[in-house]
Amino acid sequence: MSNTAVFAVEGMSCGHCEQSVGTVLSALPGVTAVTADAKAGRVTLTAAGEVDESRIRAAVDEAGFTLTGRL
Repeated sequence: MSNTAVFAVEGMSCGHCEQSVGTVLSALPGVTAVTADAKAGRVTLTAAGEVDESRIRAAVDEAGFTLTGRL
């Protein structure tokens, strides 16, 4: 079973930002798809199984951005 979640992310301003966030999130175990949208300030993530928000937050922080919540 796959789960999709949308998160608000601050600090993304361009395609490179989207790529950075997408790369770190795609590397997380179980993540099957990531779409980052800098203009909307959000990331849509699909994972096989439960989405662990704390792991998502840590990865976004590692990329230099701020996850402000789940939408």
